Amino acid sequence: MELQKYISKFLAKRKKNLSEKDYHLSNEITKIIGYPIHNINLYREAFSLKTPSKFKQNNNYERLEFLGDSVLGTIISCHLFATYPNANEGYLTQMKSKIVNRKNLNKLGTELGLANFLQNESNTTLSENLAGNLFESLVGAIYLDLDYDTCKKIVLERLLTPSEINKLENKIVSYKGLLLEWSQKKKLCIRYETVEEMQGNKNLVFRTHVWLEEERISNATDTSKKKAEEKAAQRAFYILNKKQCILENPKDHT
Repeated sequence: MELQKYISKFLAKRKKNLSEKDYHLSNEITKIIGYPIHNINLYREAFSLKTPSKFKQNNNYERLEFLGDSVLGTIISCHLFATYPNANEGYLTQMKSKIVNRKNLNKLGTELGLANFLQNESNTTLSENLAGNLFESLVGAIYLDLDYDTCKKIVLERLLTPSEINKLENKIVSYKGLLLEWSQKKKLCIRYETVEEMQGNKNLVFRTHVWLEEERISNATDTSKKKAEEKAAQRAFYILNKKQCILENPKDHT
């Protein structure tokens, strides 16, 4: 209650010194992070798109995204190191990858509605990873505006809670990577063959076949080679997992 009163008084005071647009941004960010912000310029930059400029370098989210990526990585690494004292380096690396991978960050950024805070319009098509990029730029802005300890507290208590992290423990991020790791442990050769195919509607697709030694396990098609390989790997995983357990006990970290 005391914190809420402090924030309310802080925002009321800032409203007199900010434009309506900046006040709205300040208010919305404060609601998300639970702390009053100090430097509105950082958050304005964190939600600004890159625009063509012949005369000067315009401030946009990319630099803060770069910083936020490193800060977020450090926060998550320290959290995992303390949370799983018996885990080996491989498990910690896998868990970190599940948390900070682009798909998960996009999900977090979308759930927070970060794209709603964009400060300028763009004539170009927005990246499918924009929500995740803005999530990282927000972390970068929080780190510079407040401090590392406060930023860490905000990330782990409001933006990416331990309960959300625990949900990712058994999540498979890449079936292709999982099959590769399994095949290396078993000293088996797994390979992918991808060819281009023209469908009846004249759309070009990629078909990937997964081979284990000399046996063709599965195949799948998609609009890109990467997507086709991942889809084929997922099908191969389910087929092979019925014959032998590929996925290790997730609690067996050592």
